Formats: sequence, C-alpha cells, structure tokens
Amino acid sequence: MKLSAPVHELKSRAKSLKYSQSITMLAALDRIAIDEGYSSWSLLQSRASSSLPASDEEILAYLNPGDLMLLASRPKLGKTVFTLQLLVQAARQGRRAYFFSLDFTLTDCRARLNSMAGNSDLDSRLITLDCSDDISAEYIINTTNSSIQTDSLIVIDYLQLLDQKRSNPPVQLQIEALKKYARERGCIVIFLCQVARSSESEGHPQLEVGDIRMPNRFDPGLFNKVVLVGDKSKRFVQPTHFEIHSF
Repeated sequence: MKLSAPVHELKSRAKSLKYSQSITMLAALDRIAIDEGYSSWSLLQSRASSSLPASDEEILAYLNPGDLMLLASRPKLGKTVFTLQLLVQAARQGRRAYFFSLDFTLTDCRARLNSMAGNSDLDSRLITLDCSDDISAEYIINTTNSSIQTDSLIVIDYLQLLDQKRSNPPVQLQIEALKKYARERGCIVIFLCQVARSSESEGHPQLEVGDIRMPNRFDPGLFNKVVLVGDKSKRFVQPTHFEIHSF
C-alpha cells in the first residue's frame, strides 16, 4: 500500500495531532497509521522499510513520477557512473533520459555512456547529454520542455554548481523550480551532490544528511528520496551497497 506522504511528513502530522488532541505521541502515530490503512505505526514503518530497493537494478522502479532524489557521496565512489547506468536502464525501457553536467566534458560523458551501452540495441536518441556552462534550473526546463514525458529521467551533476554563476538564482530557488516542474510534468529529477570534507574524518564512517556540503544553504526536505553513500572502509563502492533512506 502506497503512503500518502513520505514517512517524515507523516511523523510531522502525528506531532501536530499530539498537541491538538492532547494525546501521546505513540497514540498520534497509530492514528496516522490507521488513516494510511495500517493497524499500527510499527506495521507502517515495517512495510515502508521492506519496500526499499535491495539493489541498483531496483532503484529505477523505486522512483515515481514527480520524485526529487538527492544522491550524495564522498568522492570517487561512483555516483556519476551509477546515474549514467540509470539513464541506460531508462532508455532500454523506452523512456527519455537527460544528463546535465557542470563537472564532466561531453566527450567524457559519451565515452562512459558508450562503454555501458556496449553493442546493445539501445536507442541513443532517447538519451540527451548536455555539458553547457549555462546549465541552471531555467536552462534545464527550457531544454527538456518540448520532449519531456511522464517517467522521463533528469540527472543533474551536480547540485552545488547550479548557482556558481552570479547571474543564476540561489540554489534553493532552482531546486524549488525543478520540484514544481517534476510534479507538473511527471518526470523524475536526480541531483548529484557533494559532501563536506569533514565527513571523511576519522570515526565518521557513514554519511548523514548533515554531511551534505552547503556553500549556499538549501532545504534537504525538498527531496522526497535521498541516497547517502559513504564509508571510510570503502564498503559502498558499488551501487548495490548504497545506504538508502526514504524521506
């Protein structure tokens, strides 16, 4: 059974209910769970956790029209390669896929994509690679508007570079614009994201949302799905080992 909102939003509803009805938090959580079709909050949480993808092959199916996903990792853990693999997977399903990069060159992106596609019958016309220096939310919307379809995939590499030009709006406003666009057109937007250098310190093996690098502040709550990848011992090198959080 699909939830009406992410788990963290349901918890916020329960908190409001607790104060308005003068009941315990547990009772409020159970009431929210009943409204969602579950007999208790513990059962809702259990079912929500079991629906998370177990491998990289399942992640594309985990994404719904209108989703905004944040994928953050430490350097050299393969987040760019992983998202290019998602583009290939989407194109093999006949879906439009777009990769906007402010970090890689077009030649490098094409080489990586060609090595993944191999000699398959992949329709390369379904995949758009764009490495323009002008990439921003407005640029992405204008570029994809005439060809975007429900379930199309947009990958942005990467979040912290969207407002590197002074003429571009703050990154928060750009995320909000793309969130609105995703909901209106039913596409899926994935933002690759850097993490703070301090997250690589001794005794800090796993990433948290607080480790995301924010040279210009933005609200992580804008994203309804978040993938955090990071381990000092490099256990998360392969996408199948991604630590996945559904917000």
